[in-house]
Amino acid sequence: MIQRIYIDTSVIGGCLDKEFDEWSNKLFDEFKAGRKIAVISDVTLDELSDAPDKVQKIIATIPERFIEMITSNQESEALAELYIMEGAVTRKFYEDALHIAIATIDQISVLASWNFKHIVNLDRIRLYNAVNMKNGYSILEIRSPREILKTEDDE
Repeated sequence: MIQRIYIDTSVIGGCLDKEFDEWSNKLFDEFKAGRKIAVISDVTLDELSDAPDKVQKIIATIPERFIEMITSNQESEALAELYIMEGAVTRKFYEDALHIAIATIDQISVLASWNFKHIVNLDRIRLYNAVNMKNGYSILEIRSPREILKTEDDE
């Protein structure tokens, strides 16, 4: 089965950022080749609407058949609220909690992000997954694109 990878805005913008471009672009190459499915939510699209045009156009480089669109709903909003109530993030970072909730509910293989403060952070990942388990959801893998991709040394 092809891996479904939820990507947040940081992964998309990472394609044009010197610090992250190598790994973001390698992940996008996987999407373009159909080896992985890019999962994008309405939250990501909303965040992208504030980004420069060149960042917004990066999504269009992936063939539509290798993109899956998912949307937030009452269930994901309620789960995001639980993350906040349990202290995984503060209300100020509600959208980050919503990314996690959407990916959890849609049973995504892994969520990719470069947001090391609020998403790809071991203590926060443990809190997100504790809330998930306490409420009958699966554990969500949360990784940076670099951690997701195989390197030549792995082959």
